[in-house]
Amino acid sequence: TITKRGDSYRIRVSDGYDVHGKQKMRSMTWTPEPGMSERQIEKELERQKVLFEEKCRGGAGACNIKFEAFSKRWFQEYAEKQLRPRTIALMHSLEGRTYQAIGHLRMDKITALQIQSFIHNLAEPGINKKTNGGLSPKTQGHYLTFISDVFNYAVQMDLLKDNPARRVKITKEKDIYTIEEAQKFLDHLESEPLRLQAFCVLAIYGGFRRAELLGLEWKDIDFDKSVVTVRRTSQYTKELGVFTDTTKTKGSQRSLKLPVGVMAILRKYKLEQSKKRLSLGDQWHNTDRLFTRWNGLPIGTSSFSKWIAAYCKKIGLRYLGIHSFRHLNASLLIYNGVDIRTVSASLGHSQTSTTLNIYAHTIAQAQAEGAEAIAEALPLKSSQKSS
Repeated sequence: TITKRGDSYRIRVSDGYDVHGKQKMRSMTWTPEPGMSERQIEKELERQKVLFEEKCRGGAGACNIKFEAFSKRWFQEYAEKQLRPRTIALMHSLEGRTYQAIGHLRMDKITALQIQSFIHNLAEPGINKKTNGGLSPKTQGHYLTFISDVFNYAVQMDLLKDNPARRVKITKEKDIYTIEEAQKFLDHLESEPLRLQAFCVLAIYGGFRRAELLGLEWKDIDFDKSVVTVRRTSQYTKELGVFTDTTKTKGSQRSLKLPVGVMAILRKYKLEQSKKRLSLGDQWHNTDRLFTRWNGLPIGTSSFSKWIAAYCKKIGLRYLGIHSFRHLNASLLIYNGVDIRTVSASLGHSQTSTTLNIYAHTIAQAQAEGAEAIAEALPLKSSQKSS
């Protein structure tokens, strides 16, 4: 029952009967915020009634459910129905550290400061057992996305009013190759296998994502026009193995015109692959993929990372990961004055705001250097500088 008492409302719920057969009642008081209309009060009062009843039942009200329990519900009710297998597998891999940090806390008691502290700790030395360093900003972002998605679902289900994770920030300073390092990488590449050459020049000059590169098929290469088209991706999960998937967004399906030198390497690589296919005969699986295993089947998603890491070590160059080539590509476009819409389309971002957010520092730096160039070309008099 709901009873109006002055400016507030009393909500009473029957909680069964005691051993003497007497009905047990539980109650709470809710006071509308100043300025709320009658319609708003009516709607919020109904929501408060449902939440309080769920709490009394020991159900999934935000007042008593813990993060770990609710996240498992999120996996079952939302993730498994809406997200891709690769994304679901990634989210599951993040459960351990996340639950250890906040899994035991009630959803309505978790603050933005607690989440920020957890994300900050992920960058501390020793967290990453492979490198004995901290987790990369990209991996930190995966953890924050997981937490935020769980909270968003709670808000969507009217169990919470707010998502504290949306106020948490990650410092995304991208470490990319310099022009000199990129040139050194390319100069030594000539002596490497054609498959490695083809993969690397496409990554550098096209700025493609790794999954997009691995999903390329020969029908996507227009040698006459020097155009490469992205139509699909190649993904991997422990349960499904290597599988073909759609692109990240609709905007990720795009066509890019690449330098003649890149196409020349692709021609040589295609000829080499054709000879190998003929030599293997029936053992070859004709998937039409550019990058395959020895028998033509799609290659694993981590293979090129290992090869490029070994190559960088051999030539005395730091290894920053395959995605660093994409950042290098974007940075070169920005520094050469290409407009942000073109850069965004080239990278396959669905919105220019995504490009602006990721490369805000690069854009600002390019603008600053542009201003300096103008100042050098049109120097001011000393009196004007001081004023």
